[in-house]
Amino acid sequence: MKTFEPAFGLKNRHLQTLYPAFFRKQILLDTFVEVFELDDGDFVECFWCRKLPCDNRDIVILFHGLEGSYKSSYIQGVMNALKKAGLNSVLMHFRGCSGKVNRLPRAYHSGDTADAKAWIEHLVKKYPNSKLHAVGYSLGGNMLLKLLGEWGDKSPLVSAVSVSAPMQLDISANTIDKGFAKLYQKHLLKHLKNSLHKKYQNHAIKELINFEKKDIKNIKTFWEFDNIYTAKIHGFGTAKEYYKRSSAKQYLKNIKTSTLIIHANDDPFMTKEILPNKSEISDSIKLEIYPHGGHVGFISGTVLKPVYWLENRIVEYIKS
Repeated sequence: MKTFEPAFGLKNRHLQTLYPAFFRKQILLDTFVEVFELDDGDFVECFWCRKLPCDNRDIVILFHGLEGSYKSSYIQGVMNALKKAGLNSVLMHFRGCSGKVNRLPRAYHSGDTADAKAWIEHLVKKYPNSKLHAVGYSLGGNMLLKLLGEWGDKSPLVSAVSVSAPMQLDISANTIDKGFAKLYQKHLLKHLKNSLHKKYQNHAIKELINFEKKDIKNIKTFWEFDNIYTAKIHGFGTAKEYYKRSSAKQYLKNIKTSTLIIHANDDPFMTKEILPNKSEISDSIKLEIYPHGGHVGFISGTVLKPVYWLENRIVEYIKS
């Protein structure tokens, strides 16, 4: 494995984080959409790269970050890299993230492992001859680690990779409300608030969370949004309770699946405090912590010829 070295001129945490969003070209992938019906009457859309697998090749299940989708550059990049490596891949969108509004008043959250669990168990039954792996980014990375911890030695996954996961959610919510990081918070909240507006059109949200639609515009932080909507609609008392129960850090010691955690110390979405110490992780976890890389960045090479190290490392780990 070649260790990560940031591209010359892209060492800064924000450049690492923002460069792909602004400068990486869209990768046109041949995808097939599978609608997966959930037990509560809702659904998620799962995007397969190329076509549904009809052989015994490994399947890599992908989970995007907050408000991510098949359009996210890191998803397109890793799907393309996996395809070149001869691996099937499928992205499970979280509820409402594929472009279609989900049916229920609820949405998704960082600790919501039930949908992913149901989807993975569906794949186990449908493709019994395929080995299953999973990769989660940011929020999806935290969710995946929590699921692995809940499963323990009953996990059907051969391996897993978690990238830039906010393993202690309260720290991440505090960090993103400071300095330049507030711009990330503003951008992400814009999408979340738009989604919440749509919920009011289809459901009696005011009665469910005791909050007026006209006041959505006044929400300025994740703490506020999660106190007002996320916690209440998903059965938590407060954002503090939601963060405490949904943070993956406390589950790491129970993970029995071979798992790689990739993280940068300069991640602008969180501080080093979110990282576990040796006593908090199991022997099945490999921690790769780099000084630079930003949030889901890890771009090496040069500014004009960037190398997306992250997806190469993911493919290398899964194939090993």
